[in-house]
Amino acid sequence: MSFAFPVRVYWEDTDAGGIVFYANYLKFFERARTEWLRHLGLQQHRLKAETGGMFVVSETELKCHRPAQLDDLLSVSAAMQTKGRASLVIAQQAWRSEPDGDQTLLCEGTIRIAWVQAASLKPERIPTSILELLT
Repeated sequence: MSFAFPVRVYWEDTDAGGIVFYANYLKFFERARTEWLRHLGLQQHRLKAETGGMFVVSETELKCHRPAQLDDLLSVSAAMQTKGRASLVIAQQAWRSEPDGDQTLLCEGTIRIAWVQAASLKPERIPTSILELLT
């Protein structure tokens, strides 16, 4: 199951060279993951309130292929790669829509999100009800 979210590149996303600063791809990926979860009916503030747990990023890996630039319209995807009992690995990509209709892969990565008890940040198993929604 893959989900795509549109992201426009603004001034604040670029560096002095006018290209997207590499760390901002992590922000774009965060937005897409959050919207993907929301699309599945999982709002993170409600998860915390109802279960006492939350997802946190525990590991990232990025590979930048081409630069995004000011005003580019990106499509940022999120797809389940691995589902464990206490963490998920999400495969993510950022694509630019080209004028000819083609898509150019700009950045791809994997993000591991772990389930923790919100109060203590102690790792826990992801509740079964949440895992079922992610199938």
